[in-house]
Amino acid sequence: MKRENSGIKIIAGTHRGRTISVPNIENLRPTPNRIRETLFNWLQQDLSNKICLDLFAGSGALGFEALSRNATYVTMVEYNPIAIKNLHNIKTKFSIINLDIIRVDALIYLKNLTKAPDVLFLDPPYSSNLLQQSLDIIKNKSDIFINTVIYLEYQEKPNMHDFAVLKSGRAGSVQYALIQPQKTSNHMIY
Repeated sequence: MKRENSGIKIIAGTHRGRTISVPNIENLRPTPNRIRETLFNWLQQDLSNKICLDLFAGSGALGFEALSRNATYVTMVEYNPIAIKNLHNIKTKFSIINLDIIRVDALIYLKNLTKAPDVLFLDPPYSSNLLQQSLDIIKNKSDIFINTVIYLEYQEKPNMHDFAVLKSGRAGSVQYALIQPQKTSNHMIY
């Protein structure tokens, strides 16, 4: 679904009330204010000393909200060149220095990741299978993601059997959750 260029406001923190422009890109849907507010309440509001990864960044709403709430560093991964240009424009407009914007396929980035973030925002287009593919990659690399809190947003619930659901909610047809890889004991008893 395409729409006119629009904007959304950052809810809280140092950039509270500032507008993030949302480019007219098919299937780009920023996380609504109500859901973002719930998510950041779950994350304890202040993200000081947290490294965040906004995979499938799109408008960057989640990453910019994290930065506004004192995240130490945010990496945004996006492939669409229009979205990338928009993210760079917002970074410049807000004078943000603790943000890396990377244009690469998100699944390739995830497969090559060697150090997991503290918080991972995982919100790909609903019409794709990218959410399940991302969770499968994370499951296979659970040793590095074991302490990562992962935010998911979806319409069709993915397979989350290898993850602990910390919190979950629904707003209309949108479901969202905070999950973490299951901690398993690999210790042998002799």
